[in-house]
Amino acid sequence: MFQSTILKRAARLAAPAAAAAATTAGVVSMTSSNGDDRQQQQQQVRGVAMCDDKKDESVLSMLGDIQARLSALQQTIGTSTSPTAATYQNDAAISTGSSSTKPGIDVVLGSQWGDEGKGKLVDMLSQTYDVCARVAGGSNAGHTIVVDGKKYKFHLLPSGILNEKAMCLIGNGVVIHLPSFLNEIDGLKQSGIDSEGRILLSDRAHIVFDFHQQVDGVQENKLGRNKIGTTKKGIGPAYASKISRNGIRIGDLKNFDFFEMRFRELAEATMNSYPGLEIDIDGQLAYYKSISERVGAMTTDTIEYTNDAYDSGKRILIEGANATMLDIDFGTYPYVTSSNPSIGSVLTGLGVSPRKISGIYGTTKAYCTRVGEGPFPTELDRDAGIGEHLGVVGAEWGTTTGRARRVGWLDVPQMRYSTLINGFTALNLTKLDVLTGLAEVKIGRAYKHNGKILNTMPSCLKTMSEIEVIYETLPGWTEDISQARNFDDLPVNAQRYVLRVQELLGVPVRWIGCGANRLDMIDRGEGWDMSKLEAEGDSSASE
Repeated sequence: MFQSTILKRAARLAAPAAAAAATTAGVVSMTSSNGDDRQQQQQQVRGVAMCDDKKDESVLSMLGDIQARLSALQQTIGTSTSPTAATYQNDAAISTGSSSTKPGIDVVLGSQWGDEGKGKLVDMLSQTYDVCARVAGGSNAGHTIVVDGKKYKFHLLPSGILNEKAMCLIGNGVVIHLPSFLNEIDGLKQSGIDSEGRILLSDRAHIVFDFHQQVDGVQENKLGRNKIGTTKKGIGPAYASKISRNGIRIGDLKNFDFFEMRFRELAEATMNSYPGLEIDIDGQLAYYKSISERVGAMTTDTIEYTNDAYDSGKRILIEGANATMLDIDFGTYPYVTSSNPSIGSVLTGLGVSPRKISGIYGTTKAYCTRVGEGPFPTELDRDAGIGEHLGVVGAEWGTTTGRARRVGWLDVPQMRYSTLINGFTALNLTKLDVLTGLAEVKIGRAYKHNGKILNTMPSCLKTMSEIEVIYETLPGWTEDISQARNFDDLPVNAQRYVLRVQELLGVPVRWIGCGANRLDMIDRGEGWDMSKLEAEGDSSASE
């Protein structure tokens, strides 16, 4: 099922993927090639991957050609033509870099172990959206955006806050540490970003208290060498309170007598569970009393707000936190977060129907990173060679913790698994520029265990630790790509890398990150977004 589903999706991509596949047969090697062979290979790639110097075609234009030929054939043999999608626009008709103005909910998700660069895409897309929302996790998330050389770091707020016209929601699936949240707002204001009246908190979102963070540290320390690698932001204990049904929600602050009663009960129960833990109950209550009016002004029923916005034709963008491989159900358990940072969290963390979701955009680095403990099949030595290059050039230190991220090659089996779960309609391939300067680049193409190729992602950590990764080796490039704004601007070997990733995953790569600044990105246009393709088909079918 795992392979067949991916193959079906891959079949929807035509010329570029086929070109990459044809090239792979004669060019991609499992070992290093000598200089003469590489020059010959690059010449061969230029002729194949660029389709004889034709412009990079879109999925829509390729399917349009197929549909035109099918129609001609049907007319020749005398059959009627009633295609599900009568016409497709070509790339020339689609404004590259533009976004559809149709209402709907689009989602940006992390597809690896987090820190993929979701915030940068959200920042770019949010300029055309009316509402931006967070739906899961808490201040354990960290997104960094560079604007005119200035860094903005977000932990609880959606990155879309930089769009002064967008409303920003924090949904019921998020757990909120209010001191951190208010500090983040105040810090933005000092940086010149005024968010007044543009932030709404769900009245159903649960509160992370300081003692949740203390408990997080106690639990992590008890694990010793088996530690999870948590950020110690109190996220797990807060979700535990929620599941234990003694948690406290943002909306409870509106009735402070009720809030006080619930807080005293929760604090006493926590101190009884952790002997030696001390909570200044009266001091904490005084603090929450002092901020209750400010928080109350931002609190609303975000379920009603979101669905009303959708019904009125507003465009809504969801900013995922963390990533699929940290999902409590689908990730490398127990080395995971405490929520579901995959597509399901949009429904449960915001309160919307799956029928309202349109584009699902998976963000992946051109390589792979991970913070904290847990399996990492394609990991490289961070302190030497290529691993050091990826870590230093990619500035791989955690936004939230400051810890050095572990680094490795792109892991295709992991990405296929993530694609299978989330149903990505397009990919955002970030930090391609970090690979610049490497003589060769590798892609982890398959997992092997006990001599057999695995067709799915193992759930057992022991099996994960015994995996052998099968790699493909592709020639690298040395040209600076930071100024590339179109696919054709990329060096041929960088193009071939992108096309190979696209083919292996069966999902079009729409966005390509070429540098740290917010404008250092290639947008190949809506012709590389399957949600737009499906929308065209549905529209034509209904006519």
